[in-house]
Amino acid sequence: MRAIILSAGRGSRLLPLTELMPKCLVPVGGRAILDHQLRALAEAGVERAVVVAGYRFDQVGAHLALHAPPLPVELRFNPFWAVSSSIGSVWAARDLLDEAFCLMNGDTTLDGELLGRAFAAAGRGVGLVVEPLAEPHSDDMLATVEGRKVTAVAKSLDPASATHRSLGVVVAGASSDYPIVLERVIAGTDGINAYHHDVVNALASQGEVEAIVEDSGSWQEIDRPEDIERWSARANRRE
Repeated sequence: MRAIILSAGRGSRLLPLTELMPKCLVPVGGRAILDHQLRALAEAGVERAVVVAGYRFDQVGAHLALHAPPLPVELRFNPFWAVSSSIGSVWAARDLLDEAFCLMNGDTTLDGELLGRAFAAAGRGVGLVVEPLAEPHSDDMLATVEGRKVTAVAKSLDPASATHRSLGVVVAGASSDYPIVLERVIAGTDGINAYHHDVVNALASQGEVEAIVEDSGSWQEIDRPEDIERWSARANRRE
């Protein structure tokens, strides 16, 4: 299992924190978001990570050089980060998708136990880690789960029909159709502006996405400054 972390975006909703640094380096609990992710991946047994960066790419490289990560990390540049959505970063790592992989949003903090459970539950195809939906938020990537299958995933889903929300973690086996569908989606109309979840949604429409349900709550998407405060409050409760 190798991990691909999508960290190319600026994170405009985290301004002014991202005025001078990329979103993945924003400190949360005294540690960059990227450092939280790399530590969790190492704890889950991942042997190699690829970080796809774009905005202030040089800072990400300098950070990795200064803060020795707990597993080997390859840094890749997405030159289209400013004109494409997250699918562009997946495209920059498309040569890695013919083996088992874990794809992660670059703005989500989670722990190694959560990832370990996701990897243990993954099959040979594609799985999406989801959480039962309690109260939808405007930033949520919503999903509909029927039985053990994800049938749809999109921000535009009607919250009344959505049952879960995505944690932004995709796991896939070496025999998955993810690379084929990625090419089809990005080549479609306005494909460069697609989310990487649009690939999962296309696979879900074919009945090819397993729902990996996680209800521990041990994760936090860092989308806005108040999300950092929520992370800190939860960390204090755990202590």
